[in-house]
Amino acid sequence: MSATVPPDRPPVRIALVDDHLIMRTALAGFIDRLGGYEVVLQAGNGEEYINALKDAPRIDVAIVDLHMPVMDGYATIAWIRANTPKVKPLALTFEKTEEAMIKALRAGSCGFLLKDVNSNVFRQALHQVVTIGHFHSEEVELALTSGELLTRLERQRAQVMELLSDREIELIRLVCREDEYTYDQIAAKMDVSRRTVDGYREDLFARFDIKSKTGLVLFAFKWGLVEA
Repeated sequence: MSATVPPDRPPVRIALVDDHLIMRTALAGFIDRLGGYEVVLQAGNGEEYINALKDAPRIDVAIVDLHMPVMDGYATIAWIRANTPKVKPLALTFEKTEEAMIKALRAGSCGFLLKDVNSNVFRQALHQVVTIGHFHSEEVELALTSGELLTRLERQRAQVMELLSDREIELIRLVCREDEYTYDQIAAKMDVSRRTVDGYREDLFARFDIKSKTGLVLFAFKWGLVEA
């Protein structure tokens, strides 16, 4: 597959959103030299990008740095998807983590590109975003095909949930109620003996290294067992 735009096609109009001016300027020069692409807008963060759109020509692809002040790349990509759906956002970052990749894809990015890739990969990424609507590196493809689009925290939560019974979850949620039920009241609510409630509590404390009722409440909020 060729990674250049056919000469008879109008240049693909690119927006660069990155708070590092030197890198952004260098990247703009590289893109303009590729042939078939033209950088028509540069901004230092998502808010600057949105404000600049009023006077900018049509944008085809927005290359967005994920870590910026004021309005970061995740929020910018989500805004682009919601407000200018014809623009294809491409995430750009130095952060080589699964969490960053997944968060960018969930925000609506058409691809995830590391800043230290070689020029051929960058050229191919642009070409694929323009021609087929997305660019997926080997890491993204692996996550997509294996169905592992879960962050580390989400996987840990799933493991925690597997270790909890329905009755234990019921107990935890009652402990977290604003009513501040005593364990005797919780036993009545659950229609079990106080001894059974104590057994649930002691098992939870031992299994998850919880020391107190307060610790149980913190545990519940950490793993999303109750709404914050």
